[in-house]
Amino acid sequence: SKAEMRHTCRGTINLATANITVEDSCNFIISNGGAQTYHLKASSEVERQRWVTALELAKAKAVKMLEESDDSGDESVSQTDKTELQSTLRTLSSKVEDLSTCNDLIAKHGTALQRSLSELETLRLPAESTEKIKQVNERATLFRITSNAMINACRDFLVLAQTHSKKWQKSLQHERDQRIRLEETLEQLAKQHNHLERAFRGATVLPASAPGTGGSAKDPCCPAKGDLSDEDDDNEFFDAPEIITMPESMGHKRTGSNISGTSSDISLDEQYKHQVEDTKKEKRTRIPYKPNYSLNLWSIMKNCIGKELSKIPMPVNFNEPLSMLQRLTEDLEYHELLDRAAKCESSLEQLCYVAAFTVSSYSTTVFRTSKPFNPLLGETFELDRLEENGYRSLCEQVSHHPPAAAHHADSKHGWTLRQEIKITSKFRGKYLSIMPLGTIHCVFHSSGNHYTWKKVTTTVHNIIVGKLWIDQSGEIEIVNHKTGDKCNLKFVPYSYFSRDVARKVTGEVTDPSGKVHFVLLGTWDEKMDCYKVALGAGDNGGEARQRAHEAEDSRVLLWKRNPLP
Repeated sequence: SKAEMRHTCRGTINLATANITVEDSCNFIISNGGAQTYHLKASSEVERQRWVTALELAKAKAVKMLEESDDSGDESVSQTDKTELQSTLRTLSSKVEDLSTCNDLIAKHGTALQRSLSELETLRLPAESTEKIKQVNERATLFRITSNAMINACRDFLVLAQTHSKKWQKSLQHERDQRIRLEETLEQLAKQHNHLERAFRGATVLPASAPGTGGSAKDPCCPAKGDLSDEDDDNEFFDAPEIITMPESMGHKRTGSNISGTSSDISLDEQYKHQVEDTKKEKRTRIPYKPNYSLNLWSIMKNCIGKELSKIPMPVNFNEPLSMLQRLTEDLEYHELLDRAAKCESSLEQLCYVAAFTVSSYSTTVFRTSKPFNPLLGETFELDRLEENGYRSLCEQVSHHPPAAAHHADSKHGWTLRQEIKITSKFRGKYLSIMPLGTIHCVFHSSGNHYTWKKVTTTVHNIIVGKLWIDQSGEIEIVNHKTGDKCNLKFVPYSYFSRDVARKVTGEVTDPSGKVHFVLLGTWDEKMDCYKVALGAGDNGGEARQRAHEAEDSRVLLWKRNPLP
């Protein structure tokens, strides 16, 4: 359709300047001289020929249209723009006419002035005054020449303005049309998507309701089916249902918190003994279901392209019921990897477990497309698992704009973890990039090994249309500052055309000289394996890595994802 000409999903190429070449029986190439090249494949030679012919015809038409548009004036300009343009040109013309009149007057007065000066010269005056009159005469001549030049320059400017204004007007109008068309299409897509979602939910949910309930129309939280037009999507917000009741016994008693704050110089174990017994509480085994409300994201986000995420007002059902501090603390879910690392004799082996720990923090992100709440400045979150898991963690929001949190965790198994994370994000229309800045430190007490690393970029796709999905991409370099050992982890971005396993992570553990000792392989949502590299005489790194992958017996499972609650 004509509307789709200006915005297609894979990009556009101008046929007027394109070069179409046939590669072999089914393949052909369209390129515009280097910047863009499209390799296309047809199912048969006949189909390829039809495409090439059609494209050649379209190219000829495009060239012709280009020539015509250069020659022709601008037909597409709206009436108001034409009027505006004409009035501007009229004003310019009248100003140039004024200048012209001034020019004639200057010329007339200049001639009169020179005549008077010539008459003065003929009079018998002393030699001194004759000299002065000559100077005045020369200046008058210069003045007339300059004013003539100025008038001519003004006339040239008017001619230029008249010739170019049409082109400018045309390109401006084209940009306006394009923007309007794009906005309309995006809004239409978002509405269609919302409509489909509602229709699908209506089809699946309505038959299930009991006959006595009268369907979803009685539910105060659900809109009656069919009575909400698409135009109301912009204002569609609902209150959360009051469905979660908390028995008295489940209340969080904080009697131990005052004691824990008073004696900072006492060791963790001693401090824990002081804590009152009644702080022990039952851990829940399941979490409440997520209410599923329709959400027209596009109506909120169409005005936010290019903005920073913390500046975008979000409806509450786009959040998950956690604060960012709790989400950061979740990095400790696989704390046993650090417990095992603390027991390692070899620093290179220890580095393998630390690498697996860095990957494990992304394991649940694949299912969680909601964003946590931004904590208040100075808000804290404490997680005390000394008794069950041997660690205690404290997280605090230390900056509001930009949002930044500081996290500290201590374990009686011989490690300390600290991180300061500042999150920046960019909304790019189709996707949202979240870039955590800041360094994570892990120190093992017995060996004194101190590791640091940073987090990778998280991207949320299909913000406008389709199901939201998350990808991690980038590289993490984990450095042991005591020994100089390094591990380089590469998070491979998802590609529709790649035959590789999705969400793949690869890595190498090297000593300070750059020699590879372990190869890491896995996915950030499932598991990480490690292979020991045995370098033989005359081996280069690549061959050794290849052999390591083949040597299944040297494989060690570092980490596997826990089943979700």
